[in-house]
Amino acid sequence: MLGGLLKKQDIVIYESTVYPGATEEICVPILEECSGLVFNTDFFVGYSPERINPGDKEHRVTNILKITSGSTKDTSDTVDNLYKSIISAGTHKASSIKVAEAAKVIENTQRDVNIALINELALIFNKLDIDTEEVLVAAGTKWNFLPFRPGLVGGHCISVDPYYLTYKAQAIGYNPEIILAGRRLNDSMGNYMVTQIIKLMLNKRIHINEAKILIMGLAFKENCPDLRNTRVIDMIKEFNSFGAKIDVFDPWVDPNETQQTYGFTPLLAPQLGSYDAIILAVKHQQFIDMGVDKIKAFGKDCHVLYDIKYILPANQVDGRI
Repeated sequence: MLGGLLKKQDIVIYESTVYPGATEEICVPILEECSGLVFNTDFFVGYSPERINPGDKEHRVTNILKITSGSTKDTSDTVDNLYKSIISAGTHKASSIKVAEAAKVIENTQRDVNIALINELALIFNKLDIDTEEVLVAAGTKWNFLPFRPGLVGGHCISVDPYYLTYKAQAIGYNPEIILAGRRLNDSMGNYMVTQIIKLMLNKRIHINEAKILIMGLAFKENCPDLRNTRVIDMIKEFNSFGAKIDVFDPWVDPNETQQTYGFTPLLAPQLGSYDAIILAVKHQQFIDMGVDKIKAFGKDCHVLYDIKYILPANQVDGRI
């Protein structure tokens, strides 16, 4: 589409997360073919990766420093000046498009690997009967301890972007072990937590088959309506495989979008006294405000309350990651 509209001296700026080289190796030849123009002679290309944090009211487009780059020095200056005019936080002009692409893709890869480490620690501490949150709070008293927490890693960035980098790495003959190991571990967490919840249910003599389970939260992160690649779906599928009946409650998500994307409609409100298990899957402010008594009121007299996101203190739940 862009190629058909290009005219001489135009600059095309890409913002999507890609592997290093994708803009010039994949996008530019398409522009040349569709426009009949010559790259870096008739038209030019910039790259300035988006830095958007869904649901974050503090870090907005204009106050997050922006990386910029261009296919020539003049293009780089023009692109940088354009973004400087709207980004109050300022810009960082990378030396090349590839550097800017790489900088963006490793932002999310770094977070993914760090969360994978904490998830693995949670698995170890669970076997040692140690509360993971207590350990992380204690370790966090050191000034340079990174404040990551275990859990489901979904969304359209952290759980997807590392694969762009690993694809490119494998294409050039390098097998990225740590990145892919982190991805495998993070993708396994939904099934792991279902196993833990089922054990808790069986300990209370609650049969999983035909059990009614309430999952509170579907969005991939707190206080955000974004459903893309939410890993809560992994838990739903796993529970379904055991014959459980799942209800999902999330005041943030759009019911129509949920139906179109995942084939079910979330509840407008859960029914009191109805559930054999309640799972706090997303740390929405509404769930925090409810408090333990209102949340437990959704359960039957005998039920399991499992807290993935540390919404409640450990002594108020039956289990947490």
